[in-house]
Amino acid sequence: MAAGSTPGSPGTPGTPRVLRAMNDRAVLDLLVAHGPLTRTRIGELTGLSKPTTSQLLGRLEAAGLVHTTGSLSGRPGPNAQLYEIDPRAGHVAALSADPTGITALVADITGNVLGQARVEADAVAEDVRHRTAQLVAEAVDGALRQAALGHEDLRAAVIGTPGAIDPHTGQLRYAPHLPGWHSRTLRDDLAAVLGTPVDIENDVNLAAVAEQYEGAAQDYDNYVLTWLDEGVGAAIVLGGTLLRGATGGAGEIGYMPLPGAPLVRRGAEGNGGGDGGFESLVSAYVVRELGGEGASLADVMADDDALGEVARRIATGIAAVVAVVDPELVVLSGSVAQAGGDKLRAKVEEELTGLALPRPEIRISELDGDPILTGALRSALTQARDQVFDTA
Repeated sequence: MAAGSTPGSPGTPGTPRVLRAMNDRAVLDLLVAHGPLTRTRIGELTGLSKPTTSQLLGRLEAAGLVHTTGSLSGRPGPNAQLYEIDPRAGHVAALSADPTGITALVADITGNVLGQARVEADAVAEDVRHRTAQLVAEAVDGALRQAALGHEDLRAAVIGTPGAIDPHTGQLRYAPHLPGWHSRTLRDDLAAVLGTPVDIENDVNLAAVAEQYEGAAQDYDNYVLTWLDEGVGAAIVLGGTLLRGATGGAGEIGYMPLPGAPLVRRGAEGNGGGDGGFESLVSAYVVRELGGEGASLADVMADDDALGEVARRIATGIAAVVAVVDPELVVLSGSVAQAGGDKLRAKVEEELTGLALPRPEIRISELDGDPILTGALRSALTQARDQVFDTA
């Protein structure tokens, strides 16, 4: 028994049990970040002695958290064994919900995606609003079947959806176009059908998480992600922490009143934007209208005059945000930003000059795939690792 511990106690700071758990987590995090490492390299990176490193790896291997994966050759002396996270230690589900369906993927604890499925469903259909949990389960079940896994294998699930969960009521706000997601018991209903705790997170917040992990916002602690798509929103990260607001609605800039935009008086009780505010100026639907009937976003962005108008509108909205939170970086994401690319970025940067005293860097997101799903996966992995890697 560890010195300073009593039977059944979890240990206190400074006791051998706690120190061992801290060292275990440090090594597991290294293996997540670096991939397979030798015992010697682990010792070099952690400062642990060879005997301590050997004992630690033996303990983690016995717990099913690491395993050996070949050896490192080409050096003098015997080949050194490589250790890596055992991908079977846990699995997660990540989902993205939108007005036309639900996409789910399942990954192992290392982040390797094993299965993916999508369920098409019109969010405003009368039957859909009463069986949201069942649709989520159907999407996850499809991904689990592809991965040859079951519900019992899941350690965490994160769902990205427009709007935000009010921390006081547990109810989804700012997403009236997703009526099936407004139940106060939805989180519990989802946990029941999936067999694991479920987090429901704002989709733009998750896109910002993806940018922080592997996109344009790496190494930035103060940045704003502006989502320009069929819907418009923002995620604000200050001091490395996501700003959520009192009701979870921080970043709902689609409703933000701006010159040239009709005012939205009913807010979240309205039809979800498009009637006024920033969204009525820069949503994908509105931008396509600038090109005339049948125009694509690419068509609009190929016209210099239309591109300039879109950039002026975007810069006006960004200026209001920048004046309040003063970020180092603004990332433009979503279909409008992708269609405009660097040409749009440069024009927005030019238009922003003089509108706000702070001058943040402007970047276009270059993430591959769905940034909302990527962010949901990253968030689910963080939760699962905190649970699985805790050896205390």
